Amino acid sequence: MKAIRRFSVRPVLPEPLRPLQELALNLRWSWHPETRELLRAVDPDAWQSAGEDPVRLLGTVTADRLAALAADRGFLRRLGVAVGDLRDYLTEPRWYQRADSRAGGDLPRAIAYFSPEFGITAALPQYSGGLGILAGDHLKAASDLGAPVIGVGLLYRHGYFRQSLSPDGWQQEHYPVIDPHELPLTPLTEADGSPAAVTLALPAGRTLTARIWQVRVGRVPLLLLDSAVAENAPAERDVTDRLYGGGSEHRLLQEMLLGIGGMRAVRAFSRITGHAAPEVFHMNEGHAGFLGFERIRELGEAGVAFPAALRAVRAGTVFTTHTPVPAGIDRFDEELVARHFGDGAELAGLDTAELLALGREPASLTREGETPQFNMAVLGLRTAQRANGVSALHGTVSRGMFAGLWPGFDAEEAPIGSVTNGVHAPTWTADAAQRAQETTRTDAELWELRRTLREQLVHDVRARLRASWRQRGAGQAELGWIDDVLDPDVLTIGFARRVPSYKRLTLMLQDPRRLTSLLLHPTRPVQIVVAGKAHPADEGGKRLIQELVRFADDPAIRHRIVFLPDYGMAMARALYAGCDVWLNNPLRPLEACGTSGMKAALNGCLNLSVRDGWWDEWFDPDFGWEIPTADGLAAAEPERRDAIEAAALYTLLEEQVAPRFYDRTGGRSGLPDRWLEMVRATLERLAPRVLAERMLREYITGYYAPASVAHRALTPEAAADLAAFADRVAGQWPGVAVDHVETGGEATTLGASVPLRVRVTLGDLGPSDVEVQAVVGRVGGDDTLTDPVPVPLKPEGGPDLSGRWTYTGDITLHRAGPFGCTVRVLPTHPLLAARAELGLVALPPAERAEHPDRADTRTVTLR
Repeated sequence: MKAIRRFSVRPVLPEPLRPLQELALNLRWSWHPETRELLRAVDPDAWQSAGEDPVRLLGTVTADRLAALAADRGFLRRLGVAVGDLRDYLTEPRWYQRADSRAGGDLPRAIAYFSPEFGITAALPQYSGGLGILAGDHLKAASDLGAPVIGVGLLYRHGYFRQSLSPDGWQQEHYPVIDPHELPLTPLTEADGSPAAVTLALPAGRTLTARIWQVRVGRVPLLLLDSAVAENAPAERDVTDRLYGGGSEHRLLQEMLLGIGGMRAVRAFSRITGHAAPEVFHMNEGHAGFLGFERIRELGEAGVAFPAALRAVRAGTVFTTHTPVPAGIDRFDEELVARHFGDGAELAGLDTAELLALGREPASLTREGETPQFNMAVLGLRTAQRANGVSALHGTVSRGMFAGLWPGFDAEEAPIGSVTNGVHAPTWTADAAQRAQETTRTDAELWELRRTLREQLVHDVRARLRASWRQRGAGQAELGWIDDVLDPDVLTIGFARRVPSYKRLTLMLQDPRRLTSLLLHPTRPVQIVVAGKAHPADEGGKRLIQELVRFADDPAIRHRIVFLPDYGMAMARALYAGCDVWLNNPLRPLEACGTSGMKAALNGCLNLSVRDGWWDEWFDPDFGWEIPTADGLAAAEPERRDAIEAAALYTLLEEQVAPRFYDRTGGRSGLPDRWLEMVRATLERLAPRVLAERMLREYITGYYAPASVAHRALTPEAAADLAAFADRVAGQWPGVAVDHVETGGEATTLGASVPLRVRVTLGDLGPSDVEVQAVVGRVGGDDTLTDPVPVPLKPEGGPDLSGRWTYTGDITLHRAGPFGCTVRVLPTHPLLAARAELGLVALPPAERAEHPDRADTRTVTLR
């Protein structure tokens, strides 16, 4: 029998225990061990039963236990210390305040951070994978640094999904109801106590209303929009039903609510609470791209014309792409988008054609045989002046993927930088490992710590595996073998992540015989713990899971390899701490960053990975191993590539990884000395690099601070001036040309200079509107410039009788070998952030027409 109505009854705590509510409703407890210890002390058994969720805990503690705690002077002293520590944490100046003081108050007063998912704690299941976990770590790092970030997302009433396995190993999805009143959040209310809400206009006179919930992530407020309200019709109530569910229109409505509704929620939050209005708006992926539309509407209502409003919006917007392939981007039919904007729908005061143009993808991103789609990543790039990928390699991939937005420029000049992701150490480091890092440990103590963490993982795996088999229909009497699954003294490898095909969950199964020999080696065995979810619509991913589960079900090896269903934050934390090696074998370069290996490294786990994402830039043989790749076979022979790379993986495990773990002959300690050296190097040299605090400082100094300066500079008048400049330059650009290039003598000595003289036609533009550059560098066999460096040239006098201008300068021959140059003309304006921003460039005739891929070079050999 099912209930027809659900109620959530929160406990009334005795007066001395009221501060427990304050601790439970601020998610700092999720990364603060001392607070977690206090909450556990409320009732250790209830704490475990509640899944270490303090809100659920306080709802289940008996009245007698509460009364006893209220009279326990020792507990009350601990409670007072914990609450005082939290209040100090929330109010004391931190890194950001000190940095802002040094910068003279130039850092942004507030930053709005939009993401479709946030993985903060298992007690708030609003995430599916890496994107959400990254967003959660971003907010926690912002809190620790004191950065004035406001998170903005959606509240999904069914979250992502819970995963179990059928008897034959097929993924099963379950969508439990999530009651906001049972979560660590509170409603945002107006002064009269009524719930704060936002409303969007939909076609055919419909509306979409969403309530605003607040989550306290340390110092950072997170606003979550919830459409399951009585004011909505049934279809609109379901807009925030589940993460990444539904068809195109459902996704479109979710993204409209996130971007447009999210902007309105931020405005409401600032109005109600007095929080500073954001000066910087950060889109974590393109899902929130419609926030730019809403900001253009706001400026339009203040009398700013569309072109100027767009320039003003771009100035304060940052866009982060996590997608290394076009197929991973949300795309919508333009007709569908058009139906939801303009007359009779949302943003009725704006020109729908202008809005559609902002998201229309270039031919380079349009799939063969399709008309251009409305592309959310393109929208993000066109409405943000600053953009980045999430690792150095991913920045390169992104510049190549989106280069079509800036025709005429080499891909490397596309204005997309990179900030390598980081992870929040207090969240992902085991408490025992954190304590160990605070003291100097001998090799014996470090080895014992690693064994303790491995043993804890073994117990956790056995409990989860037993629960999984019971869900699959096994009886308790059949499961005695689980007591022998895994061994705390055996080399343990972890592999856990989402299961799209490019992550290659089953690469390890390429040669089952060879893998089995590794698992059952008589003196150097390995054991593997695997976890991961496939998207509910990804039948291929589900087949990969089933293939691995069936392999792991074999009685001969099931004590050495396991698949754990329902991968989430709680499981991940145990895996990162307890594994000795973290395996990652994606198809290079399709892993944008891949932060799971970073979290493992924080605990002294070594990485065994393809050189992709963050591992490509920070790989060091002291930290782990590189799996060789056969990149050239990616498209032509994928099966052969998999076979080659799997063989390389087996060889590494057989000849390097396992021998090093089991080698106890290198010293007199009886310990694996070389292995422990790698663990120490990982903890001491790699761990500081992978921190979310490092990542956020890079965002603040490299993106947020310049964006806030640009936001303040782009007053309505300045924005109108920049828009007029862009329009004027675009109109005149067909008349801009490089007519003639002359270089001086045949200097061949390293460090010498070659004079350059260029004649250009500027039409009705003048030298103040453009920059004429020589672009110099080494040249390859096809005269392509490598690592080009721009050198500004200066105008010499005024135009000649034909209206052409002469520019001159010197090229310094700073490298030996073949050296070359070309010349180009670019628009310039002090409020542009990148040379390629307007997508306009004039090239020499040889490069522009006769040899579009060849530099107009004069090659000299330097000695």
